[in-house]
Amino acid sequence: MLDQIAERRWVLPLAGILLLWAALVMLTERLSIYSLTGVATSASFLLFPALGQMLVITTGRGNIDLSIPSTVTLSAYISVVMSGGTDAGLPAATGAVLGTALAIGLVNAGLVVLMRIPAMIATLATGYILASLTLVVNAMVTRMGTPPLLAWLATAKIGGFPLIFLIVLALTILIGLMLGFSAHGRKLLAVGQSVQAARLTGIRTGRIVCSTFVTSALLSALTGMLLSGYAAGAFLEMGTPYLLQSVGAVVLGGTLIAGGSATAMGTLFGAVLLVMIVTTLQIAGLPPGVQDILQGVVIIAVLAVAGPGGRMR
Repeated sequence: MLDQIAERRWVLPLAGILLLWAALVMLTERLSIYSLTGVATSASFLLFPALGQMLVITTGRGNIDLSIPSTVTLSAYISVVMSGGTDAGLPAATGAVLGTALAIGLVNAGLVVLMRIPAMIATLATGYILASLTLVVNAMVTRMGTPPLLAWLATAKIGGFPLIFLIVLALTILIGLMLGFSAHGRKLLAVGQSVQAARLTGIRTGRIVCSTFVTSALLSALTGMLLSGYAAGAFLEMGTPYLLQSVGAVVLGGTLIAGGSATAMGTLFGAVLLVMIVTTLQIAGLPPGVQDILQGVVIIAVLAVAGPGGRMR
């Protein structure tokens, strides 16, 4: 029974969502089925960088992308500056954001793969550089405004449900299919299980690791663009919450922190569960600092249950 649960780790966060939702509905009248749309929207913004983080973590060796918050914030500012708040400027803004994200991903990958700098140190340094660039861009902003089309993508609803969640759900399914059925997915999992063994089988491990950092940067940049549309602008520290939460969603979703095994659907459930936990803490009236501490405690508890090897005991 435990082995079956271990193979379907997404079941645990799904069960957590159902239990927490039931408890919240019983404990407060401020939550109803309509609150699900708010949770889905928040989870959608989190899920984009979390999926990228999941891919990086899957490569093993303690790889993690700590530049995600800075990438999100800088991308939001670039969207505002380059678009000029008009749909006509959106193509140029999109090209600038994706080009910047590609450069960030390649730099991170180069530091990790070519220079063999630990991913945590490399991406942390990159994040500091990006944060400094964001301050420069912030000084250039004279007015806020985002293209109406971008705002529509971030806020529109179809049948009463957020469009952005449907988009990220489709992305989750695609990544899940890639992991489970494609040659690239099998190579990625093999690298995470043992990079030496993967190299001996002819897998170009450097390219696999590089692809995950590039994907993580692109998805984080997309988050920044959509957030700028949702908030009708950009502000410093916009991406800060996604540092802890992107890792938390991955861990809660059942992806092994040691690498070599990942679940895209579990990451989706993990993102929803984490948002619901944060919502519960906010309803309880706890200050933001205490909320961060409790989120960290939850993540540590999950890692402790997973055991030193990253697998369920």
